[in-house]
Amino acid sequence: MRTKIYLFLFLILSVFNVSAQEQKMTASEIAQFKEEVNLVSKKIKTLSTDFVQYKHLDFLSKDIETSGKMVFKEPSLLQWQYKKPYNYSITFKNGKILINDEGKKSAVDMGDSKIFARINKLIVGSVSGNMFDDKEFTISYFKLKGQNLAKFIPKDAALKKYIKQIELTFDKEEATVVQVKLLESSEDYTRIVLKNKVINAKIDDSVFTN
Repeated sequence: MRTKIYLFLFLILSVFNVSAQEQKMTASEIAQFKEEVNLVSKKIKTLSTDFVQYKHLDFLSKDIETSGKMVFKEPSLLQWQYKKPYNYSITFKNGKILINDEGKKSAVDMGDSKIFARINKLIVGSVSGNMFDDKEFTISYFKLKGQNLAKFIPKDAALKKYIKQIELTFDKEEATVVQVKLLESSEDYTRIVLKNKVINAKIDDSVFTN
């Protein structure tokens, strides 16, 4: 069960292919970028968005494509609802991970695993854009055409065994996350594209039931 959940958590993070146009930010640009993102993330009380996920495995000729909807409510209620090609949801709520696999329900207490707790924090942070923790990560910042990119390398040795690097891509104008990149210990990756974001609409707690 734990192995399956670890794999699933890795699947819900995504990749953005960085082009040759990537340029390092200056110190002043970094400060301005972080300030803009932090201001926006503090204002996000709820967020819902459609997503399309592409899982790339080196031994497959074609990426595995799934799609669905993600819903977030501060401080840490989060649900990923996969709708195509199967029905599968994973909900982070009250220190637990709730799984609904085609009607088969299960739960895992995150308190039993520091890795689960850290991954939950990463996922919530990647959704809200609130991940600029120099104690947890070595962070580097880059400019792209119409976007900004932040790369996070975990400092924790245990977490680094599972997550080699995370990259968050932000819309430059809105200062919100549009893509998230996970590099695993292997060369495999997952790409989730966020679409049709709705910020601060009313979301009832009942949405986060399993």
